Amino acid sequence: MADVLTDITDFLTDASFVALCNSLGQLTRAQVTVHDREGRRIIFTRGDPPWMLAPADVDATLVADAMRNFGPSAGVVARDGRLVEPLMIAGQPIGAVVIAADPLRVSAADLERLRTVVGLLASTVNELCENDVLLRQRNAELSVLFRLSSLLVTARDVDAVLNVALRSAVELLNADAAAIHLRDEESGRQTLRAHVGLSERFIARAVDEFPGGQLLRDLLRDEGLEGVISGNLLFSGQTLGKLRLFNRKPDYLDGSQQALLQTIIEQVSAAVASTRLIESEHKARHMERQLALAADVQRRMLPRVIPTHKRLDIDARYIPSLELSGDFYDLIELKGHLGVLVGDVAGKGVPAALLMASVRSALRAHAGEVYNLDEVMARTNEGMVRDTLAHEFATVFYGVIDPSTLRMTYCNAGHDPPLLLRPPKDRAPTEADLWELTSGGMAIGIDGQQTYERGMFDLERGDVFFAYTDGLIDARDFAGRKFTRPRLRAALVSFLAANPGAEARAIADHIVWEIRRFVGLNPAVDDETLVVIRVRQ
Repeated sequence: MADVLTDITDFLTDASFVALCNSLGQLTRAQVTVHDREGRRIIFTRGDPPWMLAPADVDATLVADAMRNFGPSAGVVARDGRLVEPLMIAGQPIGAVVIAADPLRVSAADLERLRTVVGLLASTVNELCENDVLLRQRNAELSVLFRLSSLLVTARDVDAVLNVALRSAVELLNADAAAIHLRDEESGRQTLRAHVGLSERFIARAVDEFPGGQLLRDLLRDEGLEGVISGNLLFSGQTLGKLRLFNRKPDYLDGSQQALLQTIIEQVSAAVASTRLIESEHKARHMERQLALAADVQRRMLPRVIPTHKRLDIDARYIPSLELSGDFYDLIELKGHLGVLVGDVAGKGVPAALLMASVRSALRAHAGEVYNLDEVMARTNEGMVRDTLAHEFATVFYGVIDPSTLRMTYCNAGHDPPLLLRPPKDRAPTEADLWELTSGGMAIGIDGQQTYERGMFDLERGDVFFAYTDGLIDARDFAGRKFTRPRLRAALVSFLAANPGAEARAIADHIVWEIRRFVGLNPAVDDETLVVIRVRQ
């Protein structure tokens, strides 16, 4: 029961109970009076309020002494012979009804009947007062719970939720101290996140792990605390943490208060879970914004426009599987020559994107200063081995076309060999008309001492150069089957057989369409990049 309602005067409204006792005394020729917890007589008046307390005197002292001897329910006889009937709540006196009768005017039988009536009246009053206390307590609890719910809804982070919850729990349950430990989602350890009424020494010992055994008993003794009541914060079967209440008395919560504590714990658990979800969503949105910005920066690293050459028809496609890609391609103007770069960095996402930017920048820088392609690749490889981890590498094809002679010089560093199709003039092309450009060496970033060799190929009118990354041939359908290099070769040959004069854009569109038709709605497993160059006829 709440401790604030401890006297019969807390329940008096129109003082009808005092007037009833006075009238009962007049009917029985005895004196029936009502007294507060201190023994002072409550006098019925016609004012506002309609009652007042008589001054404390010897009479009040005698009644107060008698009340200290109350049993569970029976009245007692005061030292001056008056009968004192208890008014009680939860076993504690809040006042009394006192019967004073002159034996010469009131018979013993009438006095006993009067005492029985007064006893029944006192029991009724006790029950009404207890019900009133309970009702007020429930209203107060609902008010605080409503306020708690409102505060939890408006709390923007977990710490704010916990502080609101602790203040509410301490207020509702008259606790002397409280603490909440939350389980870290990554490490699984419970750490102190909020506390009320605890010393710095206690807090220092309970930050990472709540103490137990003798250490806990010693700490509680130093804090002047005895009672500890705790409850697990649970949501959807997962433990979020633990709430603990401390009090200077052991086992100080009754059944209704324990039920209230459980309600608070459930609300806090839901609020913590909800707040964590909101925080996760905010982090995810922030990350999405950052990824979108990074993806925009990465896209700006690709050629903004396709170079135009009188003798070369060029097109390209770049299809990342995630926001950021490890694929790249570049078309570099080199004093009238055309540099063609296609690369694929190991991995996916942010790490691959950062490595891709580094490799592309290094290749571009060396390509503008160094004439020999094998030296460009060697320098890039040395820098990557020096600056990256063992599992970080990239495959790269780098070729340079002289549009005047149509000679392509190239170096392939572990990349899927580009295809070169030379359609015959007197028949439809077959796969026998395909070449693969393989000269070069190992993927860059693995062996700092790796040497590379150059290859050369003289292009002719109508030739089709097709460079790509492994995302094309690794594309999978719903059965898990890959598109594969043979399907890619067949798709390129069959399209040129049916469309011998197809431009680079049409060839690129057809290959992308063939892969999409094979994959269906299955999501892409890797980035897809391709470059098509057709020598004009």
